[in-house]
Amino acid sequence: MFNHGPFLVDTRSSMGQKVACWMLLISALAFCVPCSAQSTRTSLPASDPRDDRSPWGVASGAEWFSDYPVFNPMLKQAGVRWLRGFYEWQTIQPQQGHWDFTLSDRLVENARANDIHLTGLFAYFAPWASADGGTRKFPIKDIRFWRDYVTGMVARYHSDIKYWEVWNEFNGSFAEGGSPGIYAELVREASIAAKKVDPTTKIGMSVANFDVRFLDAAIKAGAASYFDYICIHPYEILAGLADGGEPAFLNMTTTLRKMLEANHQPPDTPLWITEIGSAAPVKRDDTLDQAQAVALAKAYLLSIAAGFQRVFWFEARGPSYGNGTDLGLIRSDMTPRPSYDALKVLATTLGAEPASAGWLDLGEGSYGFVFNNERKPVLAAWAGAKREVKIVFDGDVRLSSLKGEKRALPAGESLTLTGTPVLVEDLPFALVEKAQTQQRKPYPWTVDYRGIALATLLLGERNVENGIKQISRDTTIADREWRRTDFSRSDKEGHYVYFRVDPQFAALDVKTFEITAVVKRIASDKLAGLSIDYESSRGYVGTDYRNIPASDAWQEISWTVKDANFVGAWGWTFRLNAISSPNEFLVKEVRVRKSQ
Repeated sequence: MFNHGPFLVDTRSSMGQKVACWMLLISALAFCVPCSAQSTRTSLPASDPRDDRSPWGVASGAEWFSDYPVFNPMLKQAGVRWLRGFYEWQTIQPQQGHWDFTLSDRLVENARANDIHLTGLFAYFAPWASADGGTRKFPIKDIRFWRDYVTGMVARYHSDIKYWEVWNEFNGSFAEGGSPGIYAELVREASIAAKKVDPTTKIGMSVANFDVRFLDAAIKAGAASYFDYICIHPYEILAGLADGGEPAFLNMTTTLRKMLEANHQPPDTPLWITEIGSAAPVKRDDTLDQAQAVALAKAYLLSIAAGFQRVFWFEARGPSYGNGTDLGLIRSDMTPRPSYDALKVLATTLGAEPASAGWLDLGEGSYGFVFNNERKPVLAAWAGAKREVKIVFDGDVRLSSLKGEKRALPAGESLTLTGTPVLVEDLPFALVEKAQTQQRKPYPWTVDYRGIALATLLLGERNVENGIKQISRDTTIADREWRRTDFSRSDKEGHYVYFRVDPQFAALDVKTFEITAVVKRIASDKLAGLSIDYESSRGYVGTDYRNIPASDAWQEISWTVKDANFVGAWGWTFRLNAISSPNEFLVKEVRVRKSQ
């Protein structure tokens, strides 16, 4: 994942500040916080000022978080209602028993002034609470320190902040020495402590990528019934949209709800995407900047259509950590990027609280989703793999581009759909009615693979898919009836060929598969070989390495895996691994067979 965190570290002390402490008794637990930390708990009105139904969110990393006084008004103008980001534990409690809310108070006040809801995070360690004196390495010295931290935060800010995530990407690089069991304990203790202060507080479990395996393990390890919403960061699945990955994106909510149901958790648990993004160059590039805007539009549109409650683009301002890319809606000079304009168009046209109102099959693989806003239904549409499809409406409609360009389209005049979404207002009633009747029906863009035992993929200049899709096709060189690895790539990605098994074929409860690759050496006298990396209940793991026999004939090499967990956490479920191969080889076919 990207080298980021949604917090700003500031270790400035509050020297000379005189703080009066008071004792907050909660189940015989006493701790000392400043007087101003206490918010007299009052009954919130039926319309909770801390909450709304808006999906429009943005997340900020630590690098530019201190610029929120500049970018928050810009976010408000774009229609953003939620900001994810907060100050770290070490900033707010730099020493045990000493709290400094100076920076976080300013943040909360600024968000309130801009009508933006903050969603907070409990993270990372204060060095004095960590066994190694750092901020991200476990274990914690005493879990009571964590309880006190959570209690102090909720006591201080419960009138402004309703939602708190536990940690940030605990399953990634931000929790050295962590485990599902340790994370479950943090979630459980945070929930108990927070709800003692304010029972309406909502606690979120959060993971990097689409790591359903980690969520499942944490729930089984003790987090069950101690969380109120689930947060994911599916960067790689968003990247797959460039190659027809819309069905995989739409299926994420289905997979998460199946996992929740299997763990006897409420199947209607709110699902959030608290980070998602696509990079563009730091220097202006009209083509790539527009590609980022398209990715943003599809991220929000598909998420709302699929049932995600909130979506947070990462990030507000760029660039990111000097790595030459920019995920920000706003450039470093505080000028808006095309992605900012696209978000503003979406929020303005779909309204502050849009809801999914069904889908439309516009023909030839095109995507059509209808949303209800405060005024009237809006259709978002774009072409699929064909990239250009003509459609005609029976009545006059109005069109909006992601750039904010508007025009009327008379009845009977064709509209050419491309890969860039267009918003259509004043829809004919018959289309709205049809979309509504199809809302709970299976999408037409997917094939039902549940009844087949064997999924196959023939590789060539044009792949033939039957339950398996190749990911990142640029990592291989296409030939007539096969593809080949490409070791010339300096990033070593050419040593891998990635695949995603359709989630309807590889259900969560199916663990045993036989994976077969049909391969041959480029030249029979040049040694070559491969292994398989696959997604398992232990994360991504590898199989044994096999040499490809010396022959001019195609060879079938198979592996049996018994602990599969094919959900596509990083956008793929298995890959051919040639990192140890002395030479390249050709790939003609891959097959995945369910165990009988």
